[in-house]
Amino acid sequence: MENCDYKRHDHEQPLAIEKWGWRYHHLGIPTNKPIIGETYLESYKLYVGGFDKSPFGIEWMRYEEGSPVNELIQAVPHIAFEVDDIDFELSRFNFNIITAPNSPGNDVRVAMIEHNGAVIELIEFPKNKK
Repeated sequence: MENCDYKRHDHEQPLAIEKWGWRYHHLGIPTNKPIIGETYLESYKLYVGGFDKSPFGIEWMRYEEGSPVNELIQAVPHIAFEVDDIDFELSRFNFNIITAPNSPGNDVRVAMIEHNGAVIELIEFPKNKK
């Protein structure tokens, strides 16, 4: 990965934002409690909620037993960044890809990577919706 010797100062933006151009989208937090207005994603055995009402982009995620989602994603919060081209971003560095690019719906594409035990989601929206 770029800049293994990278050291960020308190007043600086993270490298992903400052140099790579990634844009914060949301913070996904696993929970075991139902959220008012949550949506069920049957293929993932997953309920999501809260994002549309959070001024900070917080999304709660509640998994059913037997969910096919990677165990690390189910266990720890993740941060999501919007990118223009997931395939390009994944090809730039030797990321540990834990969920290959896929489309959970509405032509949105997502991929999940792991970095030092943290989960990072890359999300790409259809070009015509920008």
